[in-house]
Amino acid sequence: MLPALVVFDCDGVLVDSEAIANRILAECITAAGLPITYEDCRSRFVGGTLQRVIDTVEQWLGRPLPPDWKADFEARRDAAFRAELKPVPGVATAIETIRDNGLPLCVASSGSLEKMDLTLGLTGLKDHFDGRIFSASMVERGKPHPDLFLFAAEQMGQMPETCVVVEDSLLGTAAGIAAGMRVLAYAAETDSDALTAAGGQVFTDMAELPGLLGIGAAARMGAAD
Repeated sequence: MLPALVVFDCDGVLVDSEAIANRILAECITAAGLPITYEDCRSRFVGGTLQRVIDTVEQWLGRPLPPDWKADFEARRDAAFRAELKPVPGVATAIETIRDNGLPLCVASSGSLEKMDLTLGLTGLKDHFDGRIFSASMVERGKPHPDLFLFAAEQMGQMPETCVVVEDSLLGTAAGIAAGMRVLAYAAETDSDALTAAGGQVFTDMAELPGLLGIGAAARMGAAD
């Protein structure tokens, strides 16, 4: 059976932004007095909000970050996005196939609306989700809590159990499972065993996504009827 709604994460699922953002993040945290590697940033922060990063870093430092730290990071990150950002390989074709088969789509991300407006716009994906983009800033608790995915389903008029989440992070996978949704876990750059342990159904190529949603099976059943 086809899902009633496909809920996409943004970073790492729609836009290939994780490497860019975490490179700049490591540089900015290190410059603030806490040496950290790109690899550590990816393992610790992917899937969470920027505020969660700030809270964690300030706890480690034992002091607040400089007042202009957040604005400086976002400016440097966004400049790198403008220079380097691309869509996740194969995702545009997958989205078009899903839409052609009548499945509603939305985005539910830990990123801000402003950030998604930039990244989805730069990659030509924004029009696929116009008016159906939801941010963790809209709910009380971000991932790994289920609030954002439940909010997205409610706004789209669907019950959670009829929705499928497409995620790439452990935090997001945990949030989808906690929301009572099936989670397709894109493991191109995330440990597949960890995603499986979190409850995700792992895949590694966006070309697989329509079939995992049952699109091919639904078409074959229709032909048989």
